[in-house]
Amino acid sequence: MAVSYDTNKPLVLVTGATGNLGQSICAGLESDYTVVGLDRDRASGKRQVIEMDITCESSIREALATIRRDFGSRIAAILHLIAYYDFSGEPDPLYDEVNVKGTRDFLGVLEDFEVDRFIYTSTMLVHRPVVPDDKIDEDTPVDPRWEYPRSKARAEATIRSNTTMPYAILRLAGVYDEQTSVPTLSNQIARIYSRDLQSHLYAGLLDAGQAMLHREDLIDAIRRTIARRGYLPEEVTMLIGEPETLGYDTIQDMLGRLIHGEDVWQTIKIPPPLAKLGSKIQNLSETLIPDALDGGDKPFIQPYMIDMADDHYELDISLARTLLGWEPQHRLGEELPGIVRHLQADPDAWHRINGVAFSGKNRAEER
Repeated sequence: MAVSYDTNKPLVLVTGATGNLGQSICAGLESDYTVVGLDRDRASGKRQVIEMDITCESSIREALATIRRDFGSRIAAILHLIAYYDFSGEPDPLYDEVNVKGTRDFLGVLEDFEVDRFIYTSTMLVHRPVVPDDKIDEDTPVDPRWEYPRSKARAEATIRSNTTMPYAILRLAGVYDEQTSVPTLSNQIARIYSRDLQSHLYAGLLDAGQAMLHREDLIDAIRRTIARRGYLPEEVTMLIGEPETLGYDTIQDMLGRLIHGEDVWQTIKIPPPLAKLGSKIQNLSETLIPDALDGGDKPFIQPYMIDMADDHYELDISLARTLLGWEPQHRLGEELPGIVRHLQADPDAWHRINGVAFSGKNRAEER
């Protein structure tokens, strides 16, 4: 027997609904849609979530059979958030099992449903980077530089070749809000906060940077994609991010001023071979130092990152403006003061939430 729900609210399925982004996206959709989550961990969800392991086809079939039984076969939109990633830069079987094969199996089972729009959250990092002052658009060649975006590019190809459903691929910039941010930015903030020596060293172009996307603007873009699901092209890919990208050195100076009251945070460009050697030594040292002394924390900067230090990701979002009527309302430069206030109000919590090691001291206080 089907469960009772508001039939005036179209059904939206969200995979990865119990994750950090998934929960906030679901909350942003529930006023207008019946939102049902699909995730491996049902217990941590705050809303109706059906257990589904994306790496197991029988689990996918069982979960979608429950959807059909309780809600029927008509689905307004499916938002596919589930993905595996890490920052080691190393190959991992889970990239294929979760991001590629999992997506293919999910699409295969969905062919028996009436789906208005399948929405996949990809990443701007599938594109070949550009040089500062140039912009990436949807026609910029796909040429990902490390394992995570490579798997997302393969997943995109899987969608194109394995479904007849209308789909939208959203290539997202790095997501942040006042309390959390992508690891590259949160680690940059933490290095300056603690006056780490590495905060003064960089191996890439100082004016290169990565486009960012506030969580609220992401939710707005997804809401607009779902609302316009019947009017978008049958197959569409859009870049979603802030249209201005701050260079690394600009962010350094802003953080130095906000955290320590210093107008210029001296940043020295070092030769990449030297930076790589330093990174390798740090990683080797970590394996030799007992976890009791260093907490088992591995260095964030890995040798492969140094090869990409010159990469610049600045986005032309004209297509999203045209098709969605979407314009991001936030800008990283305007949000950094709020981010720093959250850090200074509770440094332990900020470091914990962002997964960054913390020595317990702000070295500004030691001066």
